[in-house]
Amino acid sequence: MKASTRTSFVLFILLCLAALGRAQRVAIITPDNAETSKAVAERLANELAGRLKVIDSSMAAAAFSAAGLKTPFNLSTEESKRLGQSIGAEFFVLLRSAVQRRSSFERPEYYEAYAAVFLVSGRSGRLVFFTNMKHEADNPQLASEQLERSIRRLAEHIADAARSTQSSELSEPPISPMDEPPDPGSPAANGFKAPIPFQRLKPEYTDAASLYNVEATVEVTVDLASDGKVLRTNVTRWAGYGLDGSAVTAIRAMNWRPAELDGKFLPMRFLVRYNFKKPERPSAR
Repeated sequence: MKASTRTSFVLFILLCLAALGRAQRVAIITPDNAETSKAVAERLANELAGRLKVIDSSMAAAAFSAAGLKTPFNLSTEESKRLGQSIGAEFFVLLRSAVQRRSSFERPEYYEAYAAVFLVSGRSGRLVFFTNMKHEADNPQLASEQLERSIRRLAEHIADAARSTQSSELSEPPISPMDEPPDPGSPAANGFKAPIPFQRLKPEYTDAASLYNVEATVEVTVDLASDGKVLRTNVTRWAGYGLDGSAVTAIRAMNWRPAELDGKFLPMRFLVRYNFKKPERPSAR
């Protein structure tokens, strides 16, 4: 190993160790500004205080407001990275909570207190942890109390996810370059055929998404080999509620015809987008 290469490697290791040793900064944001969400966020901040460095809520809220994000619970990785940089946090939590009345065949009336929690890496922009905690009771106060008691455990999960994600992201190798589809109508598009599945599969709209009427877009970057094998998938717009995994599962389950240029198959990196919406119930006759 050359001296310059050895020095660069040592500096990299030292920077990684320094980053691992420093208290990770996390911001907690409630995009809906609802009182229930803010109450849960405050309790979560208190529980996280001994595990991570929690950024002042007013500073985080100001940075989030200035970002002007239209779909805060359905961000792209680029939007997430910009938000993390503006806040000055390695991680941020997007939180939404409410207490609502529900009913079912078994229980004509009950109450559900829930908190949808998105932990996002400010470095990579990825959604690294998602949970939707929910507690049911015969009255709203009892449901809220049960949710409150679960926040300490939530804080432990978030801290563990932040630590493991920081370690894995710092040691993650760089992404290898790969050709992408040319712009339609450009000279490079002459004789080009984009990758296409032989049979399209529709990703599942999950029960969790259905329960909360989630509408979201999931975008996945796919690396496809010249033989049609899926080499890598990377979610570049996330949604939670199991929809990201549903999209990736569908992509990997399909058989793909690879990209083609002048009759020759090529490896290619391309984007797949799915728009998720709760299916409409058939109208009764």
